[in-house]
Amino acid sequence: MTEEQLELLAEDLGVPVESLPPQARVRYNIAPTNEHFIVVEQNEVREAVPARWGLVNSWAKDAKRAAMQINARAETIERTPAFRQAFQKRRCLVPATGFFEWAGPKESRQPTWFHRPDDRLILFAGLYELWMPAPGTWQRTFTIVTTGANGVVAPIHDRMPAVLAGEAAGLWIDPNHPDPQALLGLLGPAPERLLVARRVSPLVNSVRNDFAAVLEEAGPPEPAGEANLRLL
Repeated sequence: MTEEQLELLAEDLGVPVESLPPQARVRYNIAPTNEHFIVVEQNEVREAVPARWGLVNSWAKDAKRAAMQINARAETIERTPAFRQAFQKRRCLVPATGFFEWAGPKESRQPTWFHRPDDRLILFAGLYELWMPAPGTWQRTFTIVTTGANGVVAPIHDRMPAVLAGEAAGLWIDPNHPDPQALLGLLGPAPERLLVARRVSPLVNSVRNDFAAVLEEAGPPEPAGEANLRLL
């Protein structure tokens, strides 16, 4: 990233530019269990910190469940054992400029990229945990909170990341919020005007392809079956 791009990213995140970790660079295809970064708040100061996608609980003996905990349903996070402690005290923002969903048969899955019309940053609601993969070594992991799809995403998938902005983003990451239960009301589908859909290259189907060509337009989206999530 150029210095100007880093400054713009820091401004959008509300963090000092010098606090941006090495993971805050241009990426086109971030997959589950990859390294990314999140925004947290400590002592009323926001910070961008490295984290791996796929939540591993502090009590876990290994990271086997990480790939199964890349998402957390908004409707159940306050009572699901894997997420309820993080919901109370370890809420975060997950920065991205869009997300992918897939439709069609497994042998020929068609990706669609959902993003803002102006391609600016989106902040997803997230939860994070710290666990110890080796004695004396701590690793930060996160999950993305999902909610019901809005009218833009629904033709492809029935779920989408919970998007936060402005005051809602600040409330979500405040670890001292007096009533976390009240924050559940922030997790509804994003306004339809926020996102547009672009059917993109099947190159994105391979996590090895992390370059701009994965976003080349492939025609209008078509409704179909199962889907997954990746970040950009």
